Amino acid sequence: MKRRLLIGMSGASGAPIAVELLKQLKKREDMETHLIVTRGAQMTLLQECNLTPEQVRELADVSYENDAIGARVASGSFFTEGMIIVPCSMKTAAGIVSGYSDNLLLRAADVTLKERRKLVLVARESPLSTVHLRNLYELSRLGAVIIPPMLTYYNHPATLEDCTAYAAQRILRQFGLGDDAYEWEGM
Repeated sequence: MKRRLLIGMSGASGAPIAVELLKQLKKREDMETHLIVTRGAQMTLLQECNLTPEQVRELADVSYENDAIGARVASGSFFTEGMIIVPCSMKTAAGIVSGYSDNLLLRAADVTLKERRKLVLVARESPLSTVHLRNLYELSRLGAVIIPPMLTYYNHPATLEDCTAYAAQRILRQFGLGDDAYEWEGM
């Protein structure tokens, strides 16, 4: 049986990272991806990637409408390795930390936490307000892993695509799925 990984996309900037992540996961025969795309993410995909939601859904094995609150990924009996929300808006972070599960993305994140599975949030906002910091802090205390897609320079990226691929690799490493080519080589 393939390992299942749930990918959620909210409306924050950073859609290219989600697309790159899905492309990297699609190459893996041992993984099955389940995708939830919010309405805000659909708009961001068009603006940042010039991609339709349908084009992005083709990168996943299974996709769900965000209003399908009864979809199988909303149940703890549907086993996954965990969930990645990339990008994760501060609205989404606030919904998760408060338990406000009024759509499938928030419900799936809630289930991920309650089942003590790994929840990775690729938080996108700058600057971060005190409210954002408090919510991210509380999410970390609840077990979520917060990975802001920070630029790195030690790997000498030549293009924006290099930065995006590196960010996707940092996320995948949380699930033991990273590529050794992206490891730090030291001094």
